Amino acid sequence: MRGGGDTFGELLVIARHLLAWFMALVAFSLFPLVVLGQSSEKNAEYLLGPGDVIHISVFQNPDLTLDARVSENGTISYPLIGAVRVGGNSISSAEQRIAKMLHDGNFVVSPQVTILLTQIRGNQVAVLGQVNKPGRFPLETADTKLTDVLAEAGGIAPGGSDIVVFAGVRDGKMAHREIDLDHMFSVGESQNNLIMRAGDVLYVRRAPMFYIYGEVQHPGNYRVDRNMTLIEALAVGGGLTPKGTQRGIQVHRRGPDGKVQLLDSKLDDPIQAEDVIYVRESIF
Repeated sequence: MRGGGDTFGELLVIARHLLAWFMALVAFSLFPLVVLGQSSEKNAEYLLGPGDVIHISVFQNPDLTLDARVSENGTISYPLIGAVRVGGNSISSAEQRIAKMLHDGNFVVSPQVTILLTQIRGNQVAVLGQVNKPGRFPLETADTKLTDVLAEAGGIAPGGSDIVVFAGVRDGKMAHREIDLDHMFSVGESQNNLIMRAGDVLYVRRAPMFYIYGEVQHPGNYRVDRNMTLIEALAVGGGLTPKGTQRGIQVHRRGPDGKVQLLDSKLDDPIQAEDVIYVRESIF
């Protein structure tokens, strides 16, 4: 018959084995999540570009501390090792490259390199036209999308079109594309939400407009919405005044030859860009 101490010891050993097995199971189950998280973070890292300013330091080597600007060809000049290409690399990759060059040159035994991005001047996209804050915006991550940049620009202005014109370089060739934002979101065309790259340009045109005057509550110019009809245009203008009449409403429209045509339109007729609508005064 075994003593109480032996039984307790055996139970302790079994408990340790169970704990080790449980920890291994947890680690195994979480492994895909860890890998995916690391992969996502890596893919989202900012890529250095020409004009960026970085602060480089090496642990316990103050003489190797340097502020450097990335040149147009993507390189910096660093003490002891000379020119280092960092353009197009993530910050972690640039740290590893400098550390390797210091180690391979026998300058530092185990270099621990740290890079801080102090000014973003390289990876930028220009947003022009009918947006609330036109200008140049940095690509802070490698997976910045077209809609992300538009959001940085304050979104499309009230007079802006749903069509965004994209221009950039892809596969060494100039690329030009018109992207219908409304259609992209309504249909879910995620492939049109392009990944932005340095030097890309987005241009938002002025929205197509129509003009209305005469006996309406709010004469002026207004945006032509999709599939807009004459009666909807009248509603946008606030409707008719007490003196106005729906009879004989005239639409002035420029034809393909450039000449203005006078149309007697029906209320369910479509409105086109640059149409001029005139509401007559009732004679009764």
